[in-house]
Amino acid sequence: MKKPSLFLVILSFVFIVSCGTPYIQTKTISETAEATQAAVSDSPWWRTAVFYEIFVRSFYDSDDDGIGDLNGITEKLDYLNDGNPDTKTDLGIDAIWLMPIHPSPSYHGYDVMNYYAINSEYGTMEDFNNLLSEAHKRGIKIIIDMVLNHTSSQHPFFIDARNSDESDYHDWYVWSETGKGNYWHDNTVGPSAKQYYGYFCDCMPDLNYLNPDVTEQMEKVVNYWISDVGVDGFRIDAAKHLIEEGEKVENTQQTHDWFKQFYTFYKDINPDTYVVGEVASSDARMTTLYSGDQMDMVFNFEIAQGFVNSTKGESNSGVTSAISFIENDAPDWNFATFLTNHDQNRIMSVLNGNVDKAKVAAALLLTSPGTPFIYYGEEIGMLGTKPDEDIRRPMQWTAEDNAGFSSATPWRLPDSNFSTVNVDEQKDLPESLLNTYKTLIDLRKSHPALLNGNLLAVKTSNKSAYAALRNDGDETILVLINLSKSILEDSALSWESPFLQDGKYRLTSLLGNIIASSFTIENSEISGYIPINTISPYSISLFVIETD
Repeated sequence: MKKPSLFLVILSFVFIVSCGTPYIQTKTISETAEATQAAVSDSPWWRTAVFYEIFVRSFYDSDDDGIGDLNGITEKLDYLNDGNPDTKTDLGIDAIWLMPIHPSPSYHGYDVMNYYAINSEYGTMEDFNNLLSEAHKRGIKIIIDMVLNHTSSQHPFFIDARNSDESDYHDWYVWSETGKGNYWHDNTVGPSAKQYYGYFCDCMPDLNYLNPDVTEQMEKVVNYWISDVGVDGFRIDAAKHLIEEGEKVENTQQTHDWFKQFYTFYKDINPDTYVVGEVASSDARMTTLYSGDQMDMVFNFEIAQGFVNSTKGESNSGVTSAISFIENDAPDWNFATFLTNHDQNRIMSVLNGNVDKAKVAAALLLTSPGTPFIYYGEEIGMLGTKPDEDIRRPMQWTAEDNAGFSSATPWRLPDSNFSTVNVDEQKDLPESLLNTYKTLIDLRKSHPALLNGNLLAVKTSNKSAYAALRNDGDETILVLINLSKSILEDSALSWESPFLQDGKYRLTSLLGNIIASSFTIENSEISGYIPINTISPYSISLFVIETD
């Protein structure tokens, strides 16, 4: 993990309040570096990490065949994190999630043919080991996609299983004489008339985890990648679909029971192994139903939807609603957060290309608790809408041919806007979306309240204003964001404070020389407090609250 500098000077970046345009400024704060390091050391590494999701096929092509590869990621590691905490030119990423890297007949890789090997289009095991080594040198962890729910229909086990009822692998899959519906598929290859179960498609037959041999085999796979290869963890694809119970095809008790023993298994191998599950749901309770004794975390789709809806609709109702449910259902914020991922239209497309809104969305993500995941290209505003291939286009590095991704024709052409939307264009522009992400990540990692603190929702008199308090015990920060294109006048804040004692307080800006009024807490609450008389459109303000 990229640790904060122990020097007294930490870079803090500033957003001028006109239309949310940022510029860069240094700010001296003497205590925060040591406090942040203490917060990091007291937490599991994943609780304080910022993740970056990469589709290997689309990140960078090192051998000019039009397909991204592992060596390409290695070449670009310094873009993500150069390993030097005193430099501010890298993005500041602490960990990478690699989408499937195993051999597969599909471009996306979610139908695996060999769990012990590397997709030859991406490179070799030696290439992967080199990537892992170079990432670890820079303090970057790597987790890989682990597809437990199903294999490819071209996996040798399924090929053997479908050819004969007597196959040693027949009972590794789910069969029926009378299976009907979209999840059941005719076995047109073997002598049997049985149907096999594949929740996602006929190309992805589900594994039968009621057969202990399947569990044993997949545990061998997991052990191999942890013990022999040295990965830092896994993202579990389609976790909620693992075991069906009659007509119930997700979140069954047997699925929960299986993951409980799985948790014990991988923690016994290495307690520092991190597992995050995909449990797609608009219900925040899913995060607590799986985390803690089954997986370390799951993705919180409800808060992601709240971030996006509030940004798009210019109203705080989406995110504050999500927060209210989280306060009841998952108050420890032990889950993964994100804006959009490889299965959803890209956030910039959802926001109709509005860069200021994209900055606001980034601020909501990176000033909130939880472990944030950034989808590659999100930090420069890449566009993409369904079909899936178009939300997984090549990374846009430069304005050169093929967006600097490859000298050959890419497997998928980049978006036509690559000449203006690319890393090279944005890296030296202080007001760019890329530098906004760098700013917010740097601030998150420099302040324990933002890194690992609690959140208290703050009531605002204007729905276009979002406000929250972040506190880790020693530091309290006020987050104030104008979600809208309008100037907000005299927006008042109110809250009942569980961690600020009665007394008078002043605000010190972390983003520019913004002068905010002081306030007084009486009887553990404050009402009608106006920190700034005029809040500019799409502006992002962060203030350290200190005793006056």
